[in-house]
Amino acid sequence: MTLGDPSRSFTASWPETPPGADPLPGQLDRWLTSRGAELVAVRRHIHAHPELSGQEFETAAMIARELAVVGLSPRFLPKGNGVICDIGEGDRVVALRADLDALPLPDTKDVPYRSTVEGVCHACGHDVHTTVLLGAGLALAQLAERGELPGRVRLLFQPAEEHFPSGAPEVIAAGGLKDVTSIFALHCAPQLPTGLVGVRSGPLTAAADVVEIRVTGPGGHTARPHMTADLVYALSRAVVEVPSLLARRIDPRAGVSLMFGTLSAGTVANAIPIEGVAKGTVRVLSREAWHDLPELVPALIRDVISGSGAEVDITYTRGVPPVINDRMATAVVAGAAGAALGADRVVEADVSMGGEDFAFYLEQVPGAMIRLGTGIPGSDVPFDIHQSRFDIDERAIGYGIRTMVHTALAALGTGSL
Repeated sequence: MTLGDPSRSFTASWPETPPGADPLPGQLDRWLTSRGAELVAVRRHIHAHPELSGQEFETAAMIARELAVVGLSPRFLPKGNGVICDIGEGDRVVALRADLDALPLPDTKDVPYRSTVEGVCHACGHDVHTTVLLGAGLALAQLAERGELPGRVRLLFQPAEEHFPSGAPEVIAAGGLKDVTSIFALHCAPQLPTGLVGVRSGPLTAAADVVEIRVTGPGGHTARPHMTADLVYALSRAVVEVPSLLARRIDPRAGVSLMFGTLSAGTVANAIPIEGVAKGTVRVLSREAWHDLPELVPALIRDVISGSGAEVDITYTRGVPPVINDRMATAVVAGAAGAALGADRVVEADVSMGGEDFAFYLEQVPGAMIRLGTGIPGSDVPFDIHQSRFDIDERAIGYGIRTMVHTALAALGTGSL
């Protein structure tokens, strides 16, 4: 690797495979022991030099350099902010994906690898995802060099997961899924102790769309509401009533949610405003229900506001589909994680109503996303994602690499997937 050692020794605490769990006896242990400190240095370098969605040029360049050092042929996405790289040969292709971008949040941790970019921080663990995928790719490249990789593995280092429009469609458009039979990814889960992996068949994350309601009217004095359109009342009704109506128009098993995050209208107490705006997110766990929402939600809003006399303009913006893990792919990754870490370290993952653009890949090919436990033992600080103090137990990197390597090998060996 081209990066230096991290600021503290890591090799001594690098996780070893439970006895009898690893079908590649000793190989990953030896490889991870020899490369572990360098991989932690990679993670810390990325963490200290975060790049926002669409701007991941230096991160992508660093990843490409590391892959090229071991004889691989990475290629950049057209914008230069993402990387695609194949390992091995053969018609059967399994893809592994990681996201590269950081969040527009300050890094408030007191650590040597704290962000050096003001107001930008890897607060969602994408630095970890990237390091795990790089490490898995380097380990798989060594297997390929020995003729021990039974097919082709494609690494997808994707930009702009945190932004809309997101980067997954760009990767797909650049041929990222060409000939791919299955795809896998992981996401940091600080609520899970390090050493555990969470898996779940079916819905894992929700679709996430955005709706904006803009109402207008002539305005007027609050003493004479009958002579104008009460926009505050109209918006308030929509914010309160539409979520309840929506829940009664969609199958409850779809897990639909409409929550408003902003509501603004007027500036003084005794004047009815001429404009008001409410913005919220629409989330659902069902693909079928998601397809109906762009027509249903605006219709319900118009019905609720129609009697108020206000003019209404509704903007419904598609975000990401739900992540629906394929049953067979989930079984493959669960078995691989059990082989890599021990069956007792594989647990059921919780459903999240957050959005994740890995769903775009799953619209094209079967696959699964898993949760990688990153919880810091003994810590009384909540290191949740999307918080400025987010951090991980760096032993999770080793567990993630093991799981991704075994998943790729298992998927290549599963002819029906």
